[in-house]
Amino acid sequence: MMLTKEMLSYIAENIEDIKQIIRDLCAIPAPSHHEEKRAEYCKAWFRANGFEDVEIDEALNVVCRYQVTDENDLVVFMAHTDTVFPDTEPMPFREDEKKMYAPGVCDDTANLAVMMVSARYFVQRKLRAKCGLLFVANSCEEGLGNLKGSRRIIQDYGSRTREFYTFDGTNLRRVVTSAVGSHRYRVTVRTEGGHSYGAFGNRNAIYYLSSIINTIYTMKVPQKEGVKTTYNVGVIEGGTSVNTIAQEASMLCEYRSNDRECLETMRVFFEKTFEAYRAMGVEVEVTLVGDRPCGGDVPQEKLDQLRLGVKLEDGPTAPAIVNLRDYNHERGFTLFDITIHEGRNRQIRRMCDAIGFPVRDLKRIKLGPLQLSNLGRGKFRSLSEQELSQLRKAAKL
Repeated sequence: MMLTKEMLSYIAENIEDIKQIIRDLCAIPAPSHHEEKRAEYCKAWFRANGFEDVEIDEALNVVCRYQVTDENDLVVFMAHTDTVFPDTEPMPFREDEKKMYAPGVCDDTANLAVMMVSARYFVQRKLRAKCGLLFVANSCEEGLGNLKGSRRIIQDYGSRTREFYTFDGTNLRRVVTSAVGSHRYRVTVRTEGGHSYGAFGNRNAIYYLSSIINTIYTMKVPQKEGVKTTYNVGVIEGGTSVNTIAQEASMLCEYRSNDRECLETMRVFFEKTFEAYRAMGVEVEVTLVGDRPCGGDVPQEKLDQLRLGVKLEDGPTAPAIVNLRDYNHERGFTLFDITIHEGRNRQIRRMCDAIGFPVRDLKRIKLGPLQLSNLGRGKFRSLSEQELSQLRKAAKL
């Protein structure tokens, strides 16, 4: 869709409003899990600008609903409130004629301001949408937030969501349609430690942690066309003083990939590394602190869950027929046919949510014996005599 002259005029007229929101938000610190003050600001702004149905949910998302009913499909527009910085005091901000400078101003404060002002366009013009719209200022996108806000939106609205857009980063000329997954760990090594002179020779936790890190960096990442896999140790800490043999040291580390199989390869390598040091008698405590899913082939065991039946809030589903058709690695999706024998509300979307693989696109191709072919949304056609006969037979009439 091309922007109309009216839309372009609205953008030009509201540039100063966008800048002021950015200034206001930059003055409000918002580390992951502590976005309360920014959330209150966004909630107050939405209400002051004509939105009536606005709340802060349990995950600290600001959820602004526009023409949302209990049943209609939804399109979600989202930008996150948290920054990657842990500061709880206002961070430095300055601007000149061309740019604004502040920690987190691009990721994701400016995008949030643009999303908010864009949402106001609907209210001011009293536009009617074909479905409900959710404008979300979401929490816990960064660092160890582990997508807490996004997960809550999917939990509450996933089965009704037709499309999902999030505004992030600095390059708004680029559209990303595949996900990069990651696993993040806090690794703590403990040894007996002791005084550097009196207990010389005792094992040093910093040494063994360093050795683990060195082992990790010998890893050659899996190679696959169109796939990028990485790893990193981002934080290390430990020890007590210069004359103490460290008895505890820890690190935060991660690996990432846009391919599920490569992510699993990295998981196995990391876990084998940790286990090797445990076998030396070193205490190695590993805590998974971040688990972000990526695109990839739906595992066979997940498809089998659909085939056997899935537990939903309104009871288990009947067994379904599932046939895998294709996997598009570049776009990160799996295409399969599923045949169900019930008619519950949004059943297929809810079934896929239950196995951890939300539906990105759903097309009905057959209803009982009736082939729908290329019948478009909202269109209809007359049934042939043969189809009527097949329908009567299927209904045992």
